[in-house]
Amino acid sequence: MKREPSKIKSDILLRVRLLYLLFMAAGALVLGRLVWVQLFSGEVAYNARRLAGRIFTEETIPAQRGNILSRDGEPLATSIFRYQVAFDFASEGLDSLRTFHEQADSLAKLLSAFFGDRPAAEYSRFMRREHDRRYRLVNGRDTSVLRAEGFFARILNRLRGEEYERRRIYDTLRDHTPVPLFPREVDYAEWERLRRYPLLNWNMGMVYRLVERDQRIYPQGELARRTIGLTGDRGNYGIEDSYREELAGRDGRAQRQRIARGFYGRVPGGDHEDPLDGMDVVTTLDLDLQDVADKALRRQLTAQNATWGTTIVMEVSTGEILALANLGRNADGTYAERENYALGRSMEPGSTFKLATMLTLLEDARMPVGTVYETHNGDPVTIGPARNIRDSHRGDRAIDFRRATASSSNVYFAKAMWDLYGKTGKKFDYSNFLHERLALGETVGLERFGERAPQVTSDWKAPDPGVMLVKMAYGYRVRLAPIQTITLYNAIANGGRMISPVLVRELRRNGRTEERFRTRTIRDEICSRATLRTVHECLQAVCTEGTASAFFRDTLRLRVAAKTGTAQITDARSREGRHYLGTMVAYFPADNPRYTVLTTIETRAQAGKAYYGGPLAGPVVKRMVDYLYARGSDWSARAARTGRHCYPERIKGGDIAQVRRIAGKFSPDVDYDRRRGWGRVKIDSASRVRIVSLPDEADRMPDVRGMGLKDALFVLESRGLRVSFAGRGAVTSQSIAAGARIRRGAVVHIVLK
Repeated sequence: MKREPSKIKSDILLRVRLLYLLFMAAGALVLGRLVWVQLFSGEVAYNARRLAGRIFTEETIPAQRGNILSRDGEPLATSIFRYQVAFDFASEGLDSLRTFHEQADSLAKLLSAFFGDRPAAEYSRFMRREHDRRYRLVNGRDTSVLRAEGFFARILNRLRGEEYERRRIYDTLRDHTPVPLFPREVDYAEWERLRRYPLLNWNMGMVYRLVERDQRIYPQGELARRTIGLTGDRGNYGIEDSYREELAGRDGRAQRQRIARGFYGRVPGGDHEDPLDGMDVVTTLDLDLQDVADKALRRQLTAQNATWGTTIVMEVSTGEILALANLGRNADGTYAERENYALGRSMEPGSTFKLATMLTLLEDARMPVGTVYETHNGDPVTIGPARNIRDSHRGDRAIDFRRATASSSNVYFAKAMWDLYGKTGKKFDYSNFLHERLALGETVGLERFGERAPQVTSDWKAPDPGVMLVKMAYGYRVRLAPIQTITLYNAIANGGRMISPVLVRELRRNGRTEERFRTRTIRDEICSRATLRTVHECLQAVCTEGTASAFFRDTLRLRVAAKTGTAQITDARSREGRHYLGTMVAYFPADNPRYTVLTTIETRAQAGKAYYGGPLAGPVVKRMVDYLYARGSDWSARAARTGRHCYPERIKGGDIAQVRRIAGKFSPDVDYDRRRGWGRVKIDSASRVRIVSLPDEADRMPDVRGMGLKDALFVLESRGLRVSFAGRGAVTSQSIAAGARIRRGAVVHIVLK
């Protein structure tokens, strides 16, 4: 009989086969998963990136912003690094409370002495309090630990029954939020000192990170602020905004590896790119001249209680702007650089626009210089369709072109323009000349800095084109920014060649010039040589017998060509009172122009205050001309060679009252800080006399250089000194230096020449 296989054996074999198949399937699944992860899935790369992200990080290295410099290299805007310590009071390096308290107390004393803002005890309490807040022990529990780790020590402890001991352990809660430690940011020199203090020198590990910040500072304060500009939360404008990309540079990057919680070190050989610092912007501004312009403009605005003003100084041959002051009145009555009026205020210029009218009449209409018009002694008249045209002064009736320019006659130029362009229907010839020959319909190239486009009509589609023509003759119905007005006058000073103003000379990086900016020729020739000579003579007549004669009548030292202008602001009717725009433009020396100066001031008609262009803007222009003349020693020498230089080159010091009387007879400008006492005398190249008083300290040696013998003996002997002398004339040297401490009876030797 055939024996059947055991059922148990069959079940076992089945189970084995099933398990085998199960293992095979599991192996295949694992293998497939591995192949998928390695070849097709991004999981490995993702996990690698996560791990690398926890260990490595990429840090941006900020580029240092470039500087803005004056033409002489003086900083107008620069950047410095500021430092702050972000302390990690939960760092593992501070777990030893005893050591931390000792180090914190020492650091507190040093910080208190360094900053002087609070006592050392407050610093110490602050650090202990922050450490207690951010490092806490919780969930205490008992556990058994070996008394000793060595084999034989454990045997001995086991024999004594003391192999284990009970200890209480705690979980720790750590808050690694960084806490600023210093009461303020510090500069580099301060940080170099602070980093040597306890805890800050990492004597307990990396317990802080250093926060660096690039801070923008303006060493000259408010000087030329609207031109230099600003960058930051209060807005961007000026050169800071116009050249923001060049100044910003390009940030670098570096790969860092985590060393401790929150602290990273640079990876050697890692992906690193050095930052490219921003370029330095070198302006055309002369810092000394800018300071003089700012003070002169500020003084005149305050004296006249004016609304705002601007002063521009331009070099004739290059178009470089040497000074650009813009001051507006604050609510408290003070003045500050509120707006770039020179570029951004396009307004009716008034009589300074008569230069364009003069050029049109002489060059385009070929009007003879001897043409005479009746001006009606300042009474209002009707010219063409325009009514109530009048001059601001009386005394003139039938005058010629030269006298009309000197006295700034509205009636003369309005009649001439109406006769030659209004009656004849040649209005388009007039506007074409303004646009094509004088370029008055276009900007002068400073759009990057906020220059506003001029408004000079060319289509004559106004409701009253005849009235517009007449009023344009003396500076109404057109709008120019001050920078455009001075560009036109600079073209006359430059021999008829109109060039664009230049505000930025070059871009530098690491002292090397990257880009040089030069002036652009707008028009090669705006008029003929004959017209140019006539205009020169007329503008000089403005200074010798016209509206600027109060400032530049004296031609012995320097001849100036100028034009004044006054315009009532028609769009200010909603404001209180009548508002005026007063302007003066001058270039000098008239025989060889080197500088062009413009001042424009807006003010309100007030009792006892000026609002005409001459008395309103003239004092500022006069101050700038005098200062520039004083800096040109060659001019002074040239004037002396002519034989008309009547001012003394040297005045002896002595009694201030006597010196004042003597100096007043020779110089129109005498300045002194005290009315009585003793003083020394200085005379600059413009023949301005400056009397500097001697200090009153009886125990200090006075400076008697420049005094005569009699005065020097009196001053020295009155302080108990014994005097010996040699020579004659004025004191040139003294044996005891000025300012040195002296004692009565001491001997001092002086030499006179």
